[in-house]
Amino acid sequence: MAKYETRLTGDFYTVLNRLDRGLLESSSSASYEDGSDWRLGDVHCAVRVYERYSAMGGNRVSLTLTLLGNGEELYLSAITAGGSQAMFWKMNTIGEEAFLEKLIELAEEQ
Repeated sequence: MAKYETRLTGDFYTVLNRLDRGLLESSSSASYEDGSDWRLGDVHCAVRVYERYSAMGGNRVSLTLTLLGNGEELYLSAITAGGSQAMFWKMNTIGEEAFLEKLIELAEEQ
């Protein structure tokens, strides 16, 4: 499992759409699995789950993205999982790390 958290600024839906589009276009096997949206006044929260195939691991990895926004202040949390093939410990997490690196690239290109 790998995790990335950061603060961003910008329009909530513009940033969310850019991250969504970028992740889906990053790999031909990337897919949107499900999501949830919530709003209370000016506070917005979006949770998204993506998957993609990891050729290095020979399996699928997931990335869960949570974006929280209050006006132009945004908080992004992303966690990957599923890249290991071992039964009792994590091995070969290259696929998880690569998926997360793509998200970091997208988040930091503002």
